Amino acid sequence: MDKLKLTLKSIAIAILIFVIGTSGFFFIEKWSFIDSAYMTAITLSTVGFAEIHEISTAGRIFTMFLIFSGVGFFLYLASMIMQTVIEGELVTMLGRRKLDKAIKRLNQHYIVCGYGRIGRVLCNIIKEETSQIVVIEQDDALVSVLEQDNTLYLHGDASDETLLKKAEIRKAKVFVAALATDTANVFLVLTARQLNPDIYIMARASNESVKQKLLIAGANIVESPYDTGAAAMGLKLLRPSVSSFLSIATSRSTEGIQIEESIVSADSKYANVTLKDSGIRQEYDLIIIAIINESGETLFNPSFDTMIESGGTVISMGKPDDQKSFHRALNSN
Repeated sequence: MDKLKLTLKSIAIAILIFVIGTSGFFFIEKWSFIDSAYMTAITLSTVGFAEIHEISTAGRIFTMFLIFSGVGFFLYLASMIMQTVIEGELVTMLGRRKLDKAIKRLNQHYIVCGYGRIGRVLCNIIKEETSQIVVIEQDDALVSVLEQDNTLYLHGDASDETLLKKAEIRKAKVFVAALATDTANVFLVLTARQLNPDIYIMARASNESVKQKLLIAGANIVESPYDTGAAAMGLKLLRPSVSSFLSIATSRSTEGIQIEESIVSADSKYANVTLKDSGIRQEYDLIIIAIINESGETLFNPSFDTMIESGGTVISMGKPDDQKSFHRALNSN
């Protein structure tokens, strides 16, 4: 049984025993409520005070019943509460309960397995877009880091199906396998795909030979942080201006420019309209870098005659406020 539930249940039983004791002296001895409650308290606490009134035979029998049934339980309850308070378990349990409730309310959220260097950076990037994120981490040392970062988390083995269900994987939008070993990530992807066939899965691979295995296991995309990092370093060396521009454009800063992608909904006023008739440049001061059709065809630097198809994706560049307005327009009438 959950320790918090056990503690609350024990307190409820203790209150019930106290009420029974008070009621017994009240009805058997015809004492006042205060005298009955006081007699019950000194009996259950075994302080050894003398009886406050002369007690009848029936009252003595009831007192013995109260001692045998209640004193031992109260001593057990007192020791349990002391242990809980001393060890700080009560605070931890209440905090965990609050976290579990918050996780249960998540929908269309991100699940990140692993909060090492890669996982933590990835979570910080996701948080710039949404707070709908939960982390599964097994390392005890990283739990305090998660709490410090104010991140929803579950502590345990990410490949445990029970834990994945607790993370509401069936309602999740994206699943990230960023564990330390490739073997663990392959098994994790297999488990996640089995629990939610429709979820988008990104997996981390340390070894080039494992990428294909992760894709076969069910990952939609596989990334190697080492390859990505090396490519970024090479770009900074050979094309420093391009690298600087891309860093600014792909950041979530509220200043400067951003490159964003937006899906065209069927009821948008821009659906199935050509670029020249859309007025996007004039209304939002954005540059359309590319259009990806629903079939997957990518049109870079599209001409004015290019159709903005419903269900497609528009990649645009411009100021953050203009991007937000344009994103809303592509998803509404």
